[in-house]
Amino acid sequence: MTASILDFRDVRLAYGDQLVLGGLSFSMAPGEILCLVGPSGCGKTTALRVAAGLVAPTSGEASFAGAPIKGPRRDVAVVFQDYAKALLPWRTAAGNVSLALEAIGCPRRERPGRIAALLDRVGLNGQDQKFPGQMSGGMQQRLQIARCLAQGPAALMMDEPFGALDAMTRQDLQDQMLEIARATGATILFVTHDLEEAIYLGDRVIGLKPHPGRIGVEIKVDLPRPRDQVATRESPAFLALRRQLYDFIHGAEGKAK
Repeated sequence: MTASILDFRDVRLAYGDQLVLGGLSFSMAPGEILCLVGPSGCGKTTALRVAAGLVAPTSGEASFAGAPIKGPRRDVAVVFQDYAKALLPWRTAAGNVSLALEAIGCPRRERPGRIAALLDRVGLNGQDQKFPGQMSGGMQQRLQIARCLAQGPAALMMDEPFGALDAMTRQDLQDQMLEIARATGATILFVTHDLEEAIYLGDRVIGLKPHPGRIGVEIKVDLPRPRDQVATRESPAFLALRRQLYDFIHGAEGKAK
């Protein structure tokens, strides 16, 4: 049995007297894509921030690769929804990727080749001298992903990374993310409000109940890979999973009112 890489054991997190996470427990296997869904206020992003070491739980334990999470780690990269704020506007695309390489001590002579390979991997070949402000939203998010991949992470924490993009760009980046996951073997914790996105991307989907955040449903996604934006989404198995998640969200939202 493969050892888990990320573990939450009865994780609780409170801000003052407000309990945001109420005893969250789950594990992730190396290379797994786990999607978190749920109504607003269920703690999806908070759980991701705990996993990334950006906030500490009030009680319980979160661990990565067998060690308690005490803060941000070099082998865990975070892809934020607000790509515009995540990028340095005064650095070119190459310069933004270089920032991550500089941080890990990559020799200067090796950087150009690695930058070119990373930009090519995310579909930004030939865009190295553009500044973020000269790029579309989709291109900026690709650039943020390239910068994260420059760390050589074992895991990616992705907080609604495609939520602000148009439908076609979102689908393109979903497929690109799946290809990156296949090629790198990275473990991905993915937060989204989009139920179809969660099913399309995930090996497993966890739905959280709100106030406080806790697991309400856990679904294994037994859809064949590689996935296809049309055939996968039209399959009876996909539609059944979507209905199951929709019913859960609808019920959780009703009880939260």
